[in-house]
Amino acid sequence: MKKYIFALLIAATAGSIKPAMAQDEAYEMTVSGVKVIVQPTKNDIVEIQTIIKGGVQNYPATKMGIESMAMTALTECGTLEHDKNSFKDELDKVSAQVYGYTNKNYSVIRMNCLKGDLDVVLPLYIEAMTQPKFDAKEFTRIKQDAINDLKANESQPDAAIDKMADKIAFAGRDYVKDPAGTVPIITALTPEETKKYYQSIFTKSRMLIVIVANLERGEIEAKVKEFLGGVKQGAPFEFKKSFFRVYKNSFNSEKKDLATNYVEGITSGPQPGAPDYDAFSVAMRIFANRHFLDVRTNNGLSYAPQAWFSSGATSVARFSVSTTQPDKYIAVFDKLVDKIKTDGFKADEVADMKVTYVTGFYYKNETNSAQASSIAANEVLHSNWKRSLTMASDVKKLTLDQVNTAFRSYIGNIIWVYQGDPKKVNPTLFINGTLNKADNPVGH
Repeated sequence: MKKYIFALLIAATAGSIKPAMAQDEAYEMTVSGVKVIVQPTKNDIVEIQTIIKGGVQNYPATKMGIESMAMTALTECGTLEHDKNSFKDELDKVSAQVYGYTNKNYSVIRMNCLKGDLDVVLPLYIEAMTQPKFDAKEFTRIKQDAINDLKANESQPDAAIDKMADKIAFAGRDYVKDPAGTVPIITALTPEETKKYYQSIFTKSRMLIVIVANLERGEIEAKVKEFLGGVKQGAPFEFKKSFFRVYKNSFNSEKKDLATNYVEGITSGPQPGAPDYDAFSVAMRIFANRHFLDVRTNNGLSYAPQAWFSSGATSVARFSVSTTQPDKYIAVFDKLVDKIKTDGFKADEVADMKVTYVTGFYYKNETNSAQASSIAANEVLHSNWKRSLTMASDVKKLTLDQVNTAFRSYIGNIIWVYQGDPKKVNPTLFINGTLNKADNPVGH
């Protein structure tokens, strides 16, 4: 399946909970003007994540992909001290990891190693961030890899419908930008331009450091202070959130010669930090189950119908389906949404989903890496890293009324996009939507 609601990146959307293993209390400190969050552990794994805030807010649409290329180049194009191969050889000797990646909200430069190898790996990690070479030959190689990935992705119908939905729903917003870029933009990038861009965002003002390890506070403070000594402060930066609201239903189609038709819808969701965020997240998980049951099991309209809550600086609820009968799908969808809005979820559904939700977080956040990712996401998106430690109790406190109210508050008008045979779909059925029952001739 393309996306099932439980396959969301847990850390990036909703935070996590404190694992069952015994741990000392997490804490934060400011070192050289940068917030450093530390989760002590009882194991010998050291996980460090340096976060650069902003994501798609950091560059114009004409430069989509430049930050992703920069993150890849840090370890794939060598440093001033090591070429690419010798850098990787040093990491391989101790089975350590150092690499960077980006998403729509922030970039991560990650390091993972055994505590006993920290003195070997940490200098390499710092070297990659502070002395990247952006070697021209290696940059050409990773650029071609990125172009190949983009072309391969363009041939995937699931990816194509996602991009179409983003392009229409987020027009005029930062979230319309694809962090992976486009083939023409990536093709035109130079190592010099990309290095200059990286240097412009690698500043203390955009930075957050998360460490999950069994290290003394004094040792952490000293090592971070040494690392930040050569990092410039940079201009003040504020991570911006943007609420998304759909004021009327719409339907946009694109003719494509496909074996089936692809439909995707986007509507509102609560911003990170909103009081009903957790309630909506639980509501969408229950809806995903009902959506799957009604669309696939009861009506046989699609092999893998999806519904999920996509959280970030701009949070939305999304629905997707591949089907040969799009008109029948929207009838089933309309009926399902209207029934939930009228009758609400059942008490046992909410109770069961709260248990599933919490259990999933425990399971998915057993590793140091997952805990660090959760802390980072909660700090950037919710401005509250401690939320990663209170998730269990927060979800357990949710009431049936809160979950029902959250669903009713956000699931309304929808932007629908369609790729496939235009003769197989009646746009009017999608435009009439779930709210205008008197005007909708099907499903009610």
